[in-house]
Amino acid sequence: MRAIISSVLPAGRVALVAAIACGTLCAGAADQSPVPVTDASFGCISKLTPVRGFFVGNLSGHLPDTLKVARSKEGGVYPVGSVVQLVPTEVMVKQPAGFNSITHDWEFFELDVNAQGSTIRKRGFAEVVNRFGGNCFGCHIAAQPQWDLICETTHGCAPIPLTTPMIRALQHTDPRCSGSDHVNAEDRKALQQLAELQKVGPPASDAAH
Repeated sequence: MRAIISSVLPAGRVALVAAIACGTLCAGAADQSPVPVTDASFGCISKLTPVRGFFVGNLSGHLPDTLKVARSKEGGVYPVGSVVQLVPTEVMVKQPAGFNSITHDWEFFELDVNAQGSTIRKRGFAEVVNRFGGNCFGCHIAAQPQWDLICETTHGCAPIPLTTPMIRALQHTDPRCSGSDHVNAEDRKALQQLAELQKVGPPASDAAH
């Protein structure tokens, strides 16, 4: 998601992050059973439904309800089972009310992906830090309340240093998707730029996040 490169958490959020890291043990019982999520829950990103540059789905079969919120100009609360994904290796899944109230019941996932499918590398809440050094919750908590922790450029989240061409190139080259090995010139250039960005790494102040 928008946490590919970490943003620094304000000092006032340190206690909040400590509390959220314990997940369901801190949040109490959910109103219903958690949505089962396994490696097989995730596939080719372009098989999801595109919305303004990101993709959505619903693991509980309620895609129209997810799309209604995703397409709303006023925001809203995503229904249980919603999947929100910007790049192939990072996903958010909406769990039932009470799963973790501080994350608005979102669970974060980092994936390893290849032509054979997906493997969940990390899952959870504030403790999920991706391979780029980004803390998913640390980025999404900045979203204005009406957006249910979903980051877009106008939602209040800190900007990330990835250009739109870089994001599109990652989406187009998802190895789980048929034809992803045929990389056009624009995507190849964007991926090269991304590789250079990764060599530089996040600012020193972000390294611990």
